[in-house]
Amino acid sequence: MARHSLSFGSIIVALLVAHSGPLDGAGSSISGTVKVTGSASNADAVVYVQQAPDTFAPLATPAEVDQLGKQFIPHVLPIVVGTTVRFLNSDPTRHNVFSPDHEKYNLGTWPHGKTRDHTFGTCAKAPCVYVQLCLIHPEMEAYVVVLQNPFFAVTNTAGRFEITNVPRGTYSLAVWHAKGKAQPKPVTVDTGKPAVVDFVLGR
Repeated sequence: MARHSLSFGSIIVALLVAHSGPLDGAGSSISGTVKVTGSASNADAVVYVQQAPDTFAPLATPAEVDQLGKQFIPHVLPIVVGTTVRFLNSDPTRHNVFSPDHEKYNLGTWPHGKTRDHTFGTCAKAPCVYVQLCLIHPEMEAYVVVLQNPFFAVTNTAGRFEITNVPRGTYSLAVWHAKGKAQPKPVTVDTGKPAVVDFVLGR
């Protein structure tokens, strides 16, 4: 299973999407930077198109969150609604996974090498953010961010992101992070013309 080296923070910026028609044409990419004011790292911001005019299937195989070194890896995991997340315990100690958000769940406690699954089947208004916690190790924390469509990316430590294969259209682009917020920005995607959008997140 693929592993991700993401991390996270908690701001929510909602946005609206406008599109001139169905997703039937070639598009391009949206890239840029996110600056988290007052933070040493600009990682773990989720940049996303909030609403795209189509329905999108979840991943055919579960996305994965590992528990290693008493940390959740990745720290931030964006997914399309309906996706199953598989929580693996790679530590020699037992771990637990629970979330107090939305429908709430507690997957129980399990030992090294074992997994538990949870399907994020509903999201009334994206983003639906679920903090992931461990009853045994209260210092552990991560986030699953449930979105309507697959047009999203997570920033690296420099704050850079790139969302690829975005269909032609005019959208609003939003950003979610734990330590700041910013207004959504309009962006137009056209064939062969990469779009660039930058955000500065304030408190």
